[in-house]
Amino acid sequence: MDTHAKKRQIIAIIDALRPELEAISLFLHQNPELGGQEHQAAQRLMEAARQRNFTVQQKISGYETAFIAKKGHSGPKIAFLAEYDALPGLGHACGHNLIAAMSWGAAAAFAEVAGNQAVSYLIGCPAEETSGAKVSMANDGVFDELTAALIVHPGDANNLGGTSYASHPLQVTFRGRSAHVASKTDKGSNALDALVMFYQGLQQLRHTFTQENIIAGMITKGGIAPNIVPAEAEAKFTIRALSSHYLETTILPAVQRLAQGVALATGTAVETCHYEPLFKELLNHPKLLQLYQNNMMLLGETVTRLKSQDADGSTDVGNVSHAVPTIHPDIAIGSPLTAHTPEFALAAGSPYAQERLLVGAKAMAMTAVDLLTTSL
Repeated sequence: MDTHAKKRQIIAIIDALRPELEAISLFLHQNPELGGQEHQAAQRLMEAARQRNFTVQQKISGYETAFIAKKGHSGPKIAFLAEYDALPGLGHACGHNLIAAMSWGAAAAFAEVAGNQAVSYLIGCPAEETSGAKVSMANDGVFDELTAALIVHPGDANNLGGTSYASHPLQVTFRGRSAHVASKTDKGSNALDALVMFYQGLQQLRHTFTQENIIAGMITKGGIAPNIVPAEAEAKFTIRALSSHYLETTILPAVQRLAQGVALATGTAVETCHYEPLFKELLNHPKLLQLYQNNMMLLGETVTRLKSQDADGSTDVGNVSHAVPTIHPDIAIGSPLTAHTPEFALAAGSPYAQERLLVGAKAMAMTAVDLLTTSL
């Protein structure tokens, strides 16, 4: 069977899977679960995989709700990444119910068409909105031997390319010495003054960097009473750049030097630590992008190619892309839409979105078919 015939078969299989894929998407939408607690979602996906004779390995990289389902024994190893966590108070306002269904549909269809020519993976990735299971999974080598990894995200346009911000969540704690503010003999050492000086210094420091960056944060601890000199003050920051290398070798060292300088000037001590994992920037693979774009066109879709430095958020898919050729395009489910809003959550459960997930599944599986005869 030639490539075009295989792609026609992909389309037919996914059309036949429509009731199952819609049922999965809507079940997740109606039963949202937070990151690391997606027990129903993971079970639903693993059961679907077992019914199609995928072998399933559970509890990956320390996550109860992470799994690897695969079918096939030789040839290219193509992974479809499933996300399924929801947002507090908003439900599936990032459309992960659709991502889970799209990736499962693509994995099931590709496995059937490829037969013994390839290995089809559905990799269940929890907690994208919080700790990012893919960070630990990438560190553990889960993606290292794959040929390619694909995931499609719902949005308000068929966008292709671009990147994401590398993100370094940093907690900064200054420690001084408490005293009563009215004491004439002991003025203490004010940790909050140090933290405020550091916060103000950051606003000046960020303008000295030569690459695009984002530095934002909030004070999470400022003292225990207004008449007591604060002995401890703490803040959490998100520090981002378009390059994880620049972030780690230039921005973070400068931030830490600033913190140490403030501590020295104020007679305090300072401690910095990560409070969440580092998300690396997304590296969309150019050849894989072109294959996907070609297949979207075969499906009658138009796509917008974004500039390589176009970024508007962070994702742990970036960590996957540093280990294996990866793409992370968007598929339109309505317009205008902004992720992490009630309107997006409503759109993710709409009949139109359930139609669109079929397009995403087909485009991914058809791209995987190309990889049976095309090297990256």
